[in-house]
Amino acid sequence: MADEPTANLDSKTGIEVIKIMVKMNQELGTTSIFSTHDPQIMKYAKRLINLKDGMISTDERRGRGV
Repeated sequence: MADEPTANLDSKTGIEVIKIMVKMNQELGTTSIFSTHDPQIMKYAKRLINLKDGMISTDERRGRGV
């Protein structure tokens, strides 16, 4: 679990962190759960769950991710 793991990073480093998480998922079968407000990071997700007022507002499965 990570709370906005790329928030304090420049965009290039942030993408590298997410690519490591994706690689871990592909090679080790791990699951990563993280929050973000960055649309560039969201495109790497296999599933997006949006919260509004503490409740799930949308739950979108996106196949295999990027």
